[in-house]
Amino acid sequence: MFGALRLLHRRILAIARRLAWLPPFVAHASVGLVFVGTGWGKLQHLDHVIEFFRSLGIPAPELQAPFVAGTELTCGTLLVLGLGTRFAAVPLICTLLVAIRTAIWQQLDDALDLFGREEYLLITLLVWLAIAGGGPISLDALVTRRLEGDGVPRHELLRP
Repeated sequence: MFGALRLLHRRILAIARRLAWLPPFVAHASVGLVFVGTGWGKLQHLDHVIEFFRSLGIPAPELQAPFVAGTELTCGTLLVLGLGTRFAAVPLICTLLVAIRTAIWQQLDDALDLFGREEYLLITLLVWLAIAGGGPISLDALVTRRLEGDGVPRHELLRP
């Protein structure tokens, strides 16, 4: 009985190791596509977004709305590509935190209501991406392999 369980456990772990590339790929591609869509949508309807920001009391909505839209589109595109994943995740986390505070916070009965919100779930994935990076199926991994694979230590490439 225990021998069969050990064998099953080993097989499950072997399959999981072969699929380890999948979660970071799905995370950076999916979250990136969400932000490409929202950023593009905001840019297409910038006048409505400016008015919405104004209604929320966000200062300088004429500056903030295009800034947020551009940030979402640019950082979302970087995430889709898996390029600068850790860097791109941080501004998106900030925009989500501001969105929660300005547009969502008053709709919540308590802090626990936040856990089921899309914004919270996106922040969770973005924090994971900021820590773990884009994974082996990303341009980040390709750049790292190229830098480390040519025999030149990375610190040597940074010298003037």
